[in-house]
Amino acid sequence: MGIDFHDPKNSRTYTMRIADKTWMEAIKDLIPVQHIKSAVDIGCGGGIYTKALADMGAGSVTGVDFSHAILEGTREHYKDVKNMTFKYGDAFDTALDSDSYHLVLERALIHHVEDLLSCFQEVYRLLKNGGYYILQDRTPEDCLLEGDNTHIRGYCFELFPRLMEREVSRRHKSQFVIRMLKEAGFNQIEEVKLWEIRKVHTDKQKLQQDLSERTGRSILHELNEEELDMLLAYIDRKLPANEKIYEKDRWTIWKAEKS
Repeated sequence: MGIDFHDPKNSRTYTMRIADKTWMEAIKDLIPVQHIKSAVDIGCGGGIYTKALADMGAGSVTGVDFSHAILEGTREHYKDVKNMTFKYGDAFDTALDSDSYHLVLERALIHHVEDLLSCFQEVYRLLKNGGYYILQDRTPEDCLLEGDNTHIRGYCFELFPRLMEREVSRRHKSQFVIRMLKEAGFNQIEEVKLWEIRKVHTDKQKLQQDLSERTGRSILHELNEEELDMLLAYIDRKLPANEKIYEKDRWTIWKAEKS
């Protein structure tokens, strides 16, 4: 089934969160965001991380996405933020100027991309010399971690193994990502792992409500209503009652530079 990124009813699916401080701290450790004058967030979706870059001190940030529907919702949501703009484009053709940006971010994008080299070449074209490329996605290893009271996604895969097969099949191995980055011309490539807090829930009932709305979780759109109810019941059995839940996902981040 999957989520239809072009359906107007999903225009606000990815606007209702803010980036967690765990992500901001990880990025600040990798690059001097406060000195970035111009940045691009490709595959920006609801603009969550576009806004985070602006909040962290980037001078101007351009969000690019291939969905007119999502861009419409995102523009409306951030209409009062002055140093952010949103434009239509995709990972292979952003329609932005060459050699013009100090930072390009692509978060949770490359698992939708088969031709990584062309994707990376477009980023290389956009960056100024000395510019940074921050690439974030899950590798197959990140997807295979077991579920627990912080890693809720693991429970989805335990109950529905087909979801794990789908996730692993579309994730790129880190060695391949690094090889394609080098082939595109990038150097000084660094890889780090991040357990990013997605959301903090006061108790499992709040988590279940959030899961039932499928907000910002494309993997849940693979489940029909009956399967979603099965997942909620499964998680209810697994998690303790009346405890705060820190919902986390493990990611791989690659930093590369253009010189």
